[in-house]
Amino acid sequence: MAIERIRNFSIIAHIDHGKSTLADRLMEITGVLTERTTSAQYLDKMDIEQERGITIKAQTARLPYKAKDGHTYYLNLIDTPGHVDFGYEVSRSLSACEGTLLVVDATKGVEAQTLANAYLAVDLDLEVVPVLNKVDLATAEPERVREDIEEMVGLDASDSLEISAKTGVGVAELLEVIVKRIPPPQGSPDAELKAIIFDSWYDSYQGVVALIRVFEGQVKVGDKIRLMAVKKEVEVAKLGYFSPDEVSVKTLSAGDVGFLTAGIKDIGDAKVGDTVTHAGAKNVQPFPGFRELKPMVFAGLYPTEATDYESLKAAIEKLNLNDTAFRFEPETSVALGFGFRCGFLGLLHMEIIQERLEREFDQDLVVTAPTVVYNVIKKDGTVIKLQNPSQLPEPIEIERIEEPIVKANIHVPAEYLGNVLTLCQERRGVQRGLHYHSRNRVVVEYELPMAEIVFDFFDKLKTATKGFASLDYDFFEYRADKLVKLDILVNGEPLDALSLICHDSKAYYIGRELSLRLRKTIPRQMYEVVIQAAIGTRIIARERIAPLRKNVTAKCYGGDITRKRKLLEKQKEGKKRMKRMGNVEIPQEAFLAVLSVKD
Repeated sequence: MAIERIRNFSIIAHIDHGKSTLADRLMEITGVLTERTTSAQYLDKMDIEQERGITIKAQTARLPYKAKDGHTYYLNLIDTPGHVDFGYEVSRSLSACEGTLLVVDATKGVEAQTLANAYLAVDLDLEVVPVLNKVDLATAEPERVREDIEEMVGLDASDSLEISAKTGVGVAELLEVIVKRIPPPQGSPDAELKAIIFDSWYDSYQGVVALIRVFEGQVKVGDKIRLMAVKKEVEVAKLGYFSPDEVSVKTLSAGDVGFLTAGIKDIGDAKVGDTVTHAGAKNVQPFPGFRELKPMVFAGLYPTEATDYESLKAAIEKLNLNDTAFRFEPETSVALGFGFRCGFLGLLHMEIIQERLEREFDQDLVVTAPTVVYNVIKKDGTVIKLQNPSQLPEPIEIERIEEPIVKANIHVPAEYLGNVLTLCQERRGVQRGLHYHSRNRVVVEYELPMAEIVFDFFDKLKTATKGFASLDYDFFEYRADKLVKLDILVNGEPLDALSLICHDSKAYYIGRELSLRLRKTIPRQMYEVVIQAAIGTRIIARERIAPLRKNVTAKCYGGDITRKRKLLEKQKEGKKRMKRMGNVEIPQEAFLAVLSVKD
């Protein structure tokens, strides 16, 4: 295949602007999908993607297209996620492309992730083609949206195509635009092999499957290749591409996007961002790889049965290969036993990982409350990166605690601006800017503590704006504030899995709400159970679960009252002893209660 007949492109957009539907139409028009084989959002193959209606993993498809000039072109399409938590998938996919379609909803206009993804593509020096989707809707305003793209993104949108991915209007013309505007790949099939791994996953039968983009040279089945980052040499067992189903080939050449298997059993060997070359190559410079992503949210994952620890470890390692933004390390908890401290990019990312572990790997999990990483500066000058609140040093040793602050850009219709400002103020936000990009569209810039975003900020934002607001955020700095550790005690024993760090002004409300929820979720025992929320030695909230009581005086009828008293005293003594020895069983709902604490 001649390299000038190849086009590698990606589709980027804000969530719900129609990327996956457009991918479906492109596959139908090029004939790789028929009416019998197609389904809505065909490339969203995971159950969770189909149920939630979102893209989580980037997917590829090779589309043969006969253009008006009579030549057949091969379009390598990479469909990407739109949610802010999966921005790393977008950046990896764009590195394998020469151009991208920037899809904008003609009814909603430019939103937060539209900007973030567009800037990502511009930074990588890609050809960005603006496309206006959903023009079939009565509320579509293509002219206003064109102005938004030119003003906010800085792209020339005067000749941007108007399409409807749902009905197929304008999609055939879009294929011609892709051929004309997106440049062909550079590189020579005769040079030394140089390819980058931009995704990988584990297959039970083939071992590690690596998704690669070949920049120089060619790779054949049976070739001995070297994975440069891990300095490992393996033999290529299988090559192929997706169209959109798997198609095996003997060779992948410069410009191609495809997959390879080489009997790699160790999941750490096929690192995403690694460079692949021939075993004997001397002059190949490795790619710089992808920027290391720092997790923003941490939570503990524990098996419900201690015997399932090894099975959970194997599942987490396999999932980590497919999702390198997910980090983990072993930890132990007094309440929950052996488990893992895991890092995620956001709360949705955490929910998806949990669901994938439960569905794909059949794990039964207990998940602790999410927290962020704090900087604890001790009086002797040492700095501790604190991921688990239960590991906080004694207050007497601490100079100050710094929390991560993010810079948030919120795009909102002007009529809901007051609701957004109120919500951000409640979450300890500091306003840094407010811009009207059009008559009724406002962009608000806020500095917000990450801990205030991590629970339910996005849900509250959508509720306050009837679903019209969009949010994009980036880490800004660490900042000291009056932060305290809130402990939950059950019968005087601290539950380390339910410890959390919060702002002093909110500690009382969170402690009271949490104690109340625990009272409702912990079952009654034969003895009294006391739940307390404490800051250090100061108890700020208390709830009591009354004991179950057996009627020991039922057999006494009439007679002396002292007999009844003696039996009741005996029962009381027994309950004291039981309370001393008793071990309260904490159900999973108690840990989930932390997630749903209201303000």
